[in-house]
Amino acid sequence: MLPAEVLSRAGDEMLDWHGSGTGVMEMSHRGKEFMSIAAEAEHDLRELLAIPANYKVLFLQGGATLQFAQVPMNLLRGKGKADYVVTGEWSKKAVKEAKNYCDVAVAASSEDKNFTYAPKKWNVRPDAAYVHYCSNETIGGVEFHAVPSTQVPLVADASSHFLSRPLDVSKFGLIYAGAQKNAGPAGLTFVIVRDDLIGQAQKGTPTVMDYKLQADADSMLNTPATYAMYIAGLVFKWLKQQGGLVSMERKNVEKARLLYDLLDSSAFYSNPVAREDRSRMNVPFTLKDARLDEEFLKGAAKQGMVQLKGHRSVGGMRASIYNAMPIEGVQALVQYMKDFENRHG
Repeated sequence: MLPAEVLSRAGDEMLDWHGSGTGVMEMSHRGKEFMSIAAEAEHDLRELLAIPANYKVLFLQGGATLQFAQVPMNLLRGKGKADYVVTGEWSKKAVKEAKNYCDVAVAASSEDKNFTYAPKKWNVRPDAAYVHYCSNETIGGVEFHAVPSTQVPLVADASSHFLSRPLDVSKFGLIYAGAQKNAGPAGLTFVIVRDDLIGQAQKGTPTVMDYKLQADADSMLNTPATYAMYIAGLVFKWLKQQGGLVSMERKNVEKARLLYDLLDSSAFYSNPVAREDRSRMNVPFTLKDARLDEEFLKGAAKQGMVQLKGHRSVGGMRASIYNAMPIEGVQALVQYMKDFENRHG
């Protein structure tokens, strides 16, 4: 979900951006108009996350999935080992990809309990080039609420909770995130990387996948996803108008509590995730009788609540309550769930 204010402004500027006589989608990425849009977007993102000066901010393409390969290509730096924490489908995919480039060891895993918790004890090899984890597993609804402390560079796939709360960037070697959850439309990927970790890309790394070359070219080594960058820039401004990430976290905590309180008070619905590791963004839940799933989804759709079907790998339902979802949306879902239970429970 994108903020209505952002979509409205984008609509107003669709045919003519700031009197330029052209829309953003039609601009040259090398023109002064788009260069100003890109520079302002980076400035606002740095301000929102308080990104230190020794970190590069890249606006790339290929989704977070491309980063599964791009991270080892750039961060191994001559080392042959990398460690991974496995907490769900996305970290499993990251491991599979990284095995093409190095010796991968699993530093921690929650597979023993069907990926329903975030492991706190990691066995990280001291000679690993980095340790990678998915800080919020979209499908399973597991979130790390504290940044783990590591002796080797920490890499986070933060796609599905990026910009939902403040984050101490200085604790990471690299953070990457697809824009399409909290920050814009699909097609744009953010990479925030400490500058001492780049410049030693593996031999054979494609030019456009070399972080150092992209950083030196201000993410414009090739034509970037210009319109997605523009929308993300509008989202950044909207976030600042909401009071920044401290304010957004407060709102997200309130929204998530509403939904989890219902789940915990009901015998009709259930959520499998350990309470201390529940995601604020993605709330999976099942009905006591799976035969009612389709009826639940149809009834929700009639009330304007869509995309509630859980991922095919886990089934059930999943409510994604990203930044732009107002608390009224969660209240409407909770009321519908109560009414549905009263009819079928």
